[in-house]
Amino acid sequence: MHSTAFRRLVYKTQVFINHEGDLFRTRLTHSLEVAQLGRSAARALRLNEDLVEAIALAHDLGHTPFGHAGQDALHDCMAGHGGFEHNLQSLRVVDRLEARYPAFDGLNLTHETREGILKHCSKANAQALLAKEPDGPAHRFVHGGQPSLEAQLVNLSDELAYSAHDVDDGVRSGLIALEQALDVPVFAHWHDDVRREFPALAGRRLLYESLRRMLSAQVHDLIDHTAATLAAAESQQGQLDAETIRHLPPFQGLSEPFREQAAELKRFLFKALYRHPRVVQMTSLGRRVVAELFAAYTSAPQEMPTEFASTPALHRSVADYIAGMTDRFALREHERLTGQRLFD
Repeated sequence: MHSTAFRRLVYKTQVFINHEGDLFRTRLTHSLEVAQLGRSAARALRLNEDLVEAIALAHDLGHTPFGHAGQDALHDCMAGHGGFEHNLQSLRVVDRLEARYPAFDGLNLTHETREGILKHCSKANAQALLAKEPDGPAHRFVHGGQPSLEAQLVNLSDELAYSAHDVDDGVRSGLIALEQALDVPVFAHWHDDVRREFPALAGRRLLYESLRRMLSAQVHDLIDHTAATLAAAESQQGQLDAETIRHLPPFQGLSEPFREQAAELKRFLFKALYRHPRVVQMTSLGRRVVAELFAAYTSAPQEMPTEFASTPALHRSVADYIAGMTDRFALREHERLTGQRLFD
């Protein structure tokens, strides 16, 4: 929480680019919500709460400005130079880019935390990491296996958190009408449940309470389903330890009805919010900003700070510099370097 990369998350896009409003979620508030959900479930399951919190707070440190659009643009720019993956960048941030200690780079995190941060990794990048660190966090992407229960829990907490808060932000923005959300059975169920108990409730309080009950039910299902899965495995395998769990199927999950409900909500959000013309327009501009910044810095490295401009691996250094930017800093830099103001 004391790292520079963590503080920058406050001005990095979740769905809505930062200048669109102060009340929408950012990568920072999202990470805090994931940590809260994860810790609650970890406590009930008697897992390592501190490990869950550390993974949750760090899992988005490698995200670019402008959300997934910025990541996609940077990946295209880095074609032929190893590409760009935000999970791998998050690990790079905590291992190398944070400069806080006199004797070493990075934050000196445990193997379990680093492994949890690396949620996804391409085979090529995993093999490159493995060559440098044979027993490191990339091992499972080459040789198979699962991360810790705590890492599995954070992965699912991440999905539950963003699905709920993206409905909230979508309605707040006006891009999703409440009537549209009521077409999604899981949301309609909890909305009707609230209306039965509070017939006069309306507006934001009705939305908040509906989402709160939906999310609470999902978390309780996650706890119950995971506990039952663990108990069944223990009855077959005997006492489970961390190493045994790495060689078994995933434990963290929702029961089948809740899993289908969560998938249906994601499909709705993809269609109604993530592909909404206004969101697409804003993220398209974000892609353009990232691509043009990359071109400008590779042509004139001296426009970057010395620690980025003076490294031999120029393209990776440019990617590191851009990925660390907030939305608003990227826009200021783009305007400075190109003379164009893309956002009012």
